[in-house]
Amino acid sequence: MGRFLYNQIDYLTFKTCHYQNHYQINMKSMRLICIIFTLLYSALATSQVDMVTPFKNCKIEGSTTIYDYKNKKWMYSDAADANKATLPASTFKIVNLLIALQSGVIKNENEIVKFTEKQDTTLYGYRPDIYMDMTVKNAFEVSAGWVFVDLAKRIGKERYQHDLKACHYGNGNLSEKGTDFWNFGSFAISPRNQIEFLVKVYEGTLPFSKRNMDILKKVMVTEETGTFTIRSKTGWTRDNGNDIGWWVGYVERKDNVYFFGTRLTKKRSTIHPDFGSCRKTITKEILKQIHALD
Repeated sequence: MGRFLYNQIDYLTFKTCHYQNHYQINMKSMRLICIIFTLLYSALATSQVDMVTPFKNCKIEGSTTIYDYKNKKWMYSDAADANKATLPASTFKIVNLLIALQSGVIKNENEIVKFTEKQDTTLYGYRPDIYMDMTVKNAFEVSAGWVFVDLAKRIGKERYQHDLKACHYGNGNLSEKGTDFWNFGSFAISPRNQIEFLVKVYEGTLPFSKRNMDILKKVMVTEETGTFTIRSKTGWTRDNGNDIGWWVGYVERKDNVYFFGTRLTKKRSTIHPDFGSCRKTITKEILKQIHALD
């Protein structure tokens, strides 16, 4: 409906102003009509997307940041929160997969990582379905943390420090004694930084081979329709008594690309059965408003 109104206003403004210039009749009336149409168009064009109500509907705190690639436009539900850095949780698997591929720790996404009794099964909750041999691709899709911890031990923090700095990803603080520094410790990234990184993924401008970035893009696909493809990753961790839930990614269309970074927070003591699903519910409601998911 919004696009229809824009088209009609554009057409009527053009025709009215054309007749005014061509026929030079009833100048005051024609100019007034031109002004009205111009103001109406301006009001519609600058009207803000409702990025607050979706959070109220979910009864949760957090923020969503959107970047309209074609128009180079940033949209924030909370600009301050968009620039606040916290643990990335499993959204780190995006850059983690790239580093694992580029470093040669794995050859491709179909490499199988063996599960052993030495793996820590207590850090990520009761999830017996993920404690088995699996491919890196499957581990990415089901967010099997132990697989990427295993890869991280082989990669080493020195390599991470180098590659993360080269990517301008996060705050560079890898002081966490454990291997899983993206879920625990002081390493952090903001929603805006997440999107800045994803723009480079889309453009292929990161210091990784085209082959490895193509593998990542393929693994990241979470939804495909006839009009759009969503490449994304969720994340969920705990820090200082809070739950932190992420959903980051981008919607790729023929006419544009829309990048998003949603982060929700709540006290761990607060029961919210829809906390996980709200990450996507909120984001998709906002993306629909800007016609990214038509």
